[in-house]
Amino acid sequence: MRASVRRGRGGEVRVRRAVARDAKRLTRLVTSSGAYEGPYAPMVEGYKVGPDYIEAHAVHVAVDDERILGFYALVLAPPELDLMFVADDAQGRGIGRLLVAHLCEEARRAGLDAVRVVAHPPAEGFYLGVGAERTGTVAARPPAVMWDRPELRLAVGGAP
Repeated sequence: MRASVRRGRGGEVRVRRAVARDAKRLTRLVTSSGAYEGPYAPMVEGYKVGPDYIEAHAVHVAVDDERILGFYALVLAPPELDLMFVADDAQGRGIGRLLVAHLCEEARRAGLDAVRVVAHPPAEGFYLGVGAERTGTVAARPPAVMWDRPELRLAVGGAP
């Protein structure tokens, strides 16, 4: 499946399956994310997206002619969005929405009707804006996660 959107100087943005050689760039997107500054920084400190993770999960990247702009990781059983990041300087260009649309198509193709999202608190508005519904709150789990997180359900429309 190839979803695309045209956006500015980098040319066409397309979504493709991540490959092992993308691991370092995906790790950099996670660890340099402005959304994880301040009190959220410990969550991504030392985080690594390894080649083995990319091989084991449905990881897809949004790319233009120059670089990786964002990515998501979909776990199929149980269905959950595990990771989703968009480069700070690429936010506001529709990359996140493109990734969510792609995720929904992949989930439908896998026979799913919904995907669980445990969101980073500042990202909840984004997920609500793309159609997710709040279903609850996941309690903090110190020392790994020091804050409660919104739990959402993203309907994907069931099998094709």
